[in-house]
Amino acid sequence: MRMTRRGTRRPVALAALLASAALALAGCSAASSSGPSTGAAPSAAPGADVLNNAGEVDLTFWHAMAGANGDALINLVNQFNSEHQGKIKVNLSYKQQYDNALSAYKTALKGGALPDVMQVYDIGTRFMIDSGSVMPVQSFIDKDGYDTSDLQPNIAGYYTVDKKLYSMPFNTSMPVLYFNKDAFTKAGLDPNNPPKNLTEIRAAAEKIKNTPGETVKYGFGASAYGWFLEQWVASAGQTLCDADNGRAGRPNTVNLATDENVELLSWWQKMVNDGLALKLDSNTDNGDNAFTSGTVAIALESTGNLGGFVKNASFPIGTGFYPKVRATDDGGPIIGGASLWVVGQGKDAAHERASWELVKFLAGKQSQVSWHTHTGYFPISKGALTDPVDQQWVAQRPQFVTAINQLQQTKLTTATQGCSVGVLPQIRKDVENALQAAVLQNQDPRTALTDAQNAANSQIADYNKSLGG
Repeated sequence: MRMTRRGTRRPVALAALLASAALALAGCSAASSSGPSTGAAPSAAPGADVLNNAGEVDLTFWHAMAGANGDALINLVNQFNSEHQGKIKVNLSYKQQYDNALSAYKTALKGGALPDVMQVYDIGTRFMIDSGSVMPVQSFIDKDGYDTSDLQPNIAGYYTVDKKLYSMPFNTSMPVLYFNKDAFTKAGLDPNNPPKNLTEIRAAAEKIKNTPGETVKYGFGASAYGWFLEQWVASAGQTLCDADNGRAGRPNTVNLATDENVELLSWWQKMVNDGLALKLDSNTDNGDNAFTSGTVAIALESTGNLGGFVKNASFPIGTGFYPKVRATDDGGPIIGGASLWVVGQGKDAAHERASWELVKFLAGKQSQVSWHTHTGYFPISKGALTDPVDQQWVAQRPQFVTAINQLQQTKLTTATQGCSVGVLPQIRKDVENALQAAVLQNQDPRTALTDAQNAANSQIADYNKSLGG
């Protein structure tokens, strides 16, 4: 089924919100330091005993899950409420897409009522830390001696900054290569050996184009979406921003105009000019439709799209690892999705502890089995993948094995952790401007990337200034 993650996929124009975000952050004294570990609410994590005489604690949980995903979340929360009847009651509040949810949170920071638990997409991580309104889940982990060994390390690694797990991963996806197995077979390509890098994609696209009677018009087609470039940077083993991708301090710059990125955009530009790739803008719906309609043979997308692709395509679908720019690149892709935050600002110990109990429940193996098999999101629990119910679900969707193998074979580094910067949504938009300028308008790739880099660095400077950093 199709994942509701368009907030992740469509960068919001946060420039207009930066001033209000700065005001919100200015009211949080913990965010005034330039260090990445200073954004947590100041109180220590309370122990389980604070719930003993607290009565029933009402929790407000803001989320961005709709449709089948929302139904799956409701079922899990209902189960939690049943198991904690008379002690904790969770009230779900749907805040529409990720962008809307984070915008509502920013508004509440200026004087409204904050939720107790907040679901925030991956690119909102640094903002949440900087807001000074949250309690790192690491504080509860340390308090309880909570065993984190079941968490997928590459997933937990994204939400770990300055050696602290700030939020609990929840709904997780990652990028893979999708391809039309019929088109591959007709072109004499091995459907069990999909392209692994840009050179191999071009070679496959040429064979598909030259296949007599082939109805697929283009060998390759991917949306000019900024998330994809971040994946290529990480797959090359490089960091997008300084300070070890924001993992060793607050970033000040991004490095977009690299030789590798110029090579990538030049390849993409030539693929379009040679009629091997379809021109696509940054709207991922257009790219998705181009693939499922059979217009393009090779596409890039999130694992979250697997269910929708299988349902909507009239041809058998294959999957492969996210392709490298160069065959020698030894990095890997970055996870996406969202995580759960425990809000500390304005909360008493009972609400903080109750929030952690909910987060623990949702991160548990059985909850993750249910979540994975009802939504298609990657389970954050390693143990979930060994559960018979989960294994049966995967067996019916063999394409998902690619995602499992890719995640397990990707080494956790500062590159594959991804860039942690408060204006990542704007940076993704800058990148999309560069991609479209080069791929759609034939602009010089290095010029396009340099313009994007300059715009991004200016936005980072403004953001850091708003924090007093």
